[in-house]
Amino acid sequence: MLTAAAGVVGGLSVNEAMARKWRWRRRSPAVHTEKRGKPAVVVGSGEHTYEVEHDWPTLPDKYSWQTTHNVAVDRVGNLYVIHEGNRKLEDHPSIFVFDSEGRFVRSFGSEFQGGGHGLEIRSELDGEFLYITAYQHLKNFAKYDLRGERVWLKRAPMESGLYADGEHQATTGTWGRDRFMPTNFAFMPDGGFMLADGYGSFRIHRYDADGKWMSAFGSPGKDDGEFNLPHGLWLDARGDEPEVVVADRVNGRLQWFTLDGEHRRTKDGFILPANCDVYGDTLLVPDLSARITLLDRENRVVAQLGEDPAWREAVLKDGMALRTRPDEWKAGRFLHPHDACFDPDGNIFVAEWVAPGRITRLAKRS
Repeated sequence: MLTAAAGVVGGLSVNEAMARKWRWRRRSPAVHTEKRGKPAVVVGSGEHTYEVEHDWPTLPDKYSWQTTHNVAVDRVGNLYVIHEGNRKLEDHPSIFVFDSEGRFVRSFGSEFQGGGHGLEIRSELDGEFLYITAYQHLKNFAKYDLRGERVWLKRAPMESGLYADGEHQATTGTWGRDRFMPTNFAFMPDGGFMLADGYGSFRIHRYDADGKWMSAFGSPGKDDGEFNLPHGLWLDARGDEPEVVVADRVNGRLQWFTLDGEHRRTKDGFILPANCDVYGDTLLVPDLSARITLLDRENRVVAQLGEDPAWREAVLKDGMALRTRPDEWKAGRFLHPHDACFDPDGNIFVAEWVAPGRITRLAKRS
């Protein structure tokens, strides 16, 4: 077992890699809501208090917001947003980049239209790179540089023996436990990564630093070590040894595993946990059912941002129709947080699975 001190990430020690991740310029102060003539909307309490800034980035008129899926922040503070996108708009980009003030920088990724899903940024010896997953008819995952140039693209790992014949060549959105529908990544201390096949086989695949498939763990089910839609995952290095935490969405729980895939523990009490991120000793869990949960180092709940049972009931009724009616949304309340990530100052960006798309910035109050 590699400890956090002994492991490497893309050739860097874990500690060095984390230092590089957060070693960038400080952002200029946020323009708070009250400065725009509106009262600030605040969620949380104590050290976990945030000002809510819905629809934070500005998109040029020539582009349209579509169903937003995932978010990530690079070393200089740029925010990257991936959309599922509309397959019929094949020339429209699915990935947009915004600077630290929410201004549009660039766009790319039309090849992910209709299936864009997961998005993470990793610091490696030769720079930062985007890791992207695509489901539906695309069924692939890829590594890109931050300008949108592809490094590699991979499809179903047929050597795992889990998939139907020809699944590595499939271009239709066929679903099933013998199909490949990847959702999100976790980066390993040895330079490799884990990939959740969240909508497909319900397994977690492990790859080495060169992107070669090594193994898989998990299976469909409700017992410890089994999954019902393992949608998100993250390397949790807050303890004595790094572990992988998996957002087991439909089972409403988080599960922790060793880097070899051995189950360690399970935490229930979530609704539809979608992904994870870590900042210091705090674990962030966006929940597709209308809230953001924060856990401390002992995995105790310290905040549930936007928590409102009556609002959640409204969000879920009528086949979740409210996600298509932005005029009825409430400030400071979430509908369907699909992903969320911290920036280096502890602010949180939230991407919601809503038809017109929405990115919210939760500005941390000291």
